[in-house]
Amino acid sequence: MAELLVNTEKGLYCPLGDFYIDPWRPGAGDKAIITHAHSDHARYGADEYLCATSGVDVVLARLGKVRASGAAFGDEFSVGDVRVSLHPAGHVLGSAMVRIEHKGEVWVVSGDYKTERDCTGELMQPIRCHTFITESTFGLPIYRWQPRHVIGQQINAWWASNASEGVTSIVYAYALGKAQSVLSLLDASIGPVFVHGAVEKFLPIYAAAGVKLPACERADKMNVKAAMGRGIVIAPPGADNSAWARKFGQRSEAFASGWMRVRGPRRRRGVDRGFVLSDHADWPGLLETIKATGASRVGVTHGYTSVLARWLTEQGLETWTLATRFEGESGSDGNDQSGEGQLNTEPSSSHAADGGEDD
Repeated sequence: MAELLVNTEKGLYCPLGDFYIDPWRPGAGDKAIITHAHSDHARYGADEYLCATSGVDVVLARLGKVRASGAAFGDEFSVGDVRVSLHPAGHVLGSAMVRIEHKGEVWVVSGDYKTERDCTGELMQPIRCHTFITESTFGLPIYRWQPRHVIGQQINAWWASNASEGVTSIVYAYALGKAQSVLSLLDASIGPVFVHGAVEKFLPIYAAAGVKLPACERADKMNVKAAMGRGIVIAPPGADNSAWARKFGQRSEAFASGWMRVRGPRRRRGVDRGFVLSDHADWPGLLETIKATGASRVGVTHGYTSVLARWLTEQGLETWTLATRFEGESGSDGNDQSGEGQLNTEPSSSHAADGGEDD
């Protein structure tokens, strides 16, 4: 069986195509196929970047002036000796699964994916393959999501209660993906909607892609206070417990994340509310997606790898874990540079202005 991908010190590499998928240490001369623009998957330094067409502007917003091109979902193209195509992953706008084929052998790299329908990204489509490399961010049976509209009702009820008492609501949500998901659930009749600058910079990209979100203003001391506590502010996790947040006066704070499913992360965040909202597949979603691929070999990466791999092995699949520089988020904090994928075990605070984006 041909090994279409090998794990290297730079990340997943395809020798037959001479390209990397989501390399964490790209360098001069490297070609990178990017599953999505979160920075545990899109790193600066490669000569060329390829992603889904709907993700190009997001990649450019994250990486700056790089050579980035896009491919339409489902279109096949040749890279060296392999055929490649990108398919919706449902994680955030432009997120993709990467299909690689050589002499009838098919591998698929999932990147991060979500099985729920969400108006802020394309609906995930499982791809049939022989070998599937899956994320496992929430690869424990405890992680099971309620429908998104139910979480939206919870957020709006909390906001409305705060507004009735003249208390400003702040929801911390990763700037790319999660923030837009929260915005899409809001009932703007409750009051005005404000966003942190790290969230604001992605809104025109979503609008250009046809995603309808409520009208927003950039949050500043003057306009938030003028709302007399009726407003809601969407901000990245790096803004919590900061001078920026304190300037809005009396406020109630919440965190939107899959990690809010368990008590420890909720307690450590020190917020008033935790909303269990994730842009990743939950445990049933992971299992259903893996089954739908028909793969007999499954590589597990990014998260609770050993738990998911052991369960799959018990089901008769050939499994292995892929070491990665980003070992998945522990839930102890919001990772401001990459969201649910995190460098080593401690989140970085160096990108607090950009906001983490992935849980």
